[in-house]
Amino acid sequence: MQRVPLFIGRWKYRFAIFFIRTGDSPLFRQIGGVWTSRSRQNPPNGGRSPDRGGICAERDAEGASVSETRRRVTSFRYWRSVHMKTFRLLTAVSIAALVAASSAASAQQRTLYVAGYGGSFEKTIRDEVIPAFEKENGVKVEYVAGNSTDTLAKLQAQKGNQQIDVAIVDDGPMYQAIQLGFCGKLEGLPTDLYDTARFKDDRAVAIGIVATGLMYNTKVFAEKGWAPPTSWNDLKDTKYAKQLVIPPINNTYGLEALVMLSKMNGGGESNVDSGFKIFKEQINPNVLAYEPSPGKMTELFQSGQAVIAVWGTGRVQSFANTGFPVDFVYPKEGAATLLTTACPITKPNASPLASSFVKMLLDPKIQLVMLKDYGYGPVLKSLVIPPELGKMAPIGERAAKLYNPDWTVINEKREEWTKRWNREVER
Repeated sequence: MQRVPLFIGRWKYRFAIFFIRTGDSPLFRQIGGVWTSRSRQNPPNGGRSPDRGGICAERDAEGASVSETRRRVTSFRYWRSVHMKTFRLLTAVSIAALVAASSAASAQQRTLYVAGYGGSFEKTIRDEVIPAFEKENGVKVEYVAGNSTDTLAKLQAQKGNQQIDVAIVDDGPMYQAIQLGFCGKLEGLPTDLYDTARFKDDRAVAIGIVATGLMYNTKVFAEKGWAPPTSWNDLKDTKYAKQLVIPPINNTYGLEALVMLSKMNGGGESNVDSGFKIFKEQINPNVLAYEPSPGKMTELFQSGQAVIAVWGTGRVQSFANTGFPVDFVYPKEGAATLLTTACPITKPNASPLASSFVKMLLDPKIQLVMLKDYGYGPVLKSLVIPPELGKMAPIGERAAKLYNPDWTVINEKREEWTKRWNREVER
């Protein structure tokens, strides 16, 4: 039987070419396969043409004659109906794809990434906060441990494609994070927060108050007949040679020690020359290590290599809770305030659970846990503190005497100071 080629006008050819390009698609087979050409000349070989995926056909799928097939294909109504079927099919496929993508995105949002301190703080969060939050919200929380400057560096590196949902950092780096636009607004914060716990426009909130001062080994001091330290100036005492540990100034504890020593010697945040001089000439000979890691700090004390350090109430309380003989000293010149702060990270499709996690850290029960386990001064005015708690934490009169560093000035100079520190002190 002779195969008869069919010809379609110029405007109809544009529809036909779509189906030809679909190859062996169901829609193409539905038409029955039509050989088309812009030319009205018969194909070679007496109207016969090699079968190219069903392009030539004697009868369509329903057994229609060639003339009937020609009438169908050249009919505007026929092509319009085929086009509408195609449109409906593509629409259905698109909707299915969007639903699948939405489901995948939703699944991804069921994991919340929280970046915060390591060591004993991480343990408290993992034991006391994360399990309850996961159960209540049906979400998996992944905790990313690191010090404050590490977390800030991660936020800067991930700018435009943030993976972190919640950041927990010291107040100094938090001011930088807010300035860089990383923190979202918190809604529904407790009304009884201390003023010092609030940040402008509620872009972050303090979850605990820490004092930066001195830690010492009570057992070693008693055995040696040494009086407990009372002043920042005690860091210069030569009897502590190679037994003193201080975090470097990329850590808030070390930075605040520099500020306090400068302030005591005619300087302050605007002029730290005197502090650098004291560190370089009088304190450096006593330093065993400039150690930022909480784990390494405790190891140096446990091994007996270190007996005195600059550290915060939270870390010291947690270390003392293990039974190791250490205590915290509020220097007579004043201890420096360090706020532990948290904020939800702003990003496209940010999870509302990020704000929920931050606000959970302000729950009275969690505030008491962090006071007991971590020595944090609570940030809620109405919180009733049991007498047996808070022996070390900055509460009441101790909190009132804390020195609040000027982080606006410090953050402007921090990079410059760090470079100078590496050149002059920690060489």
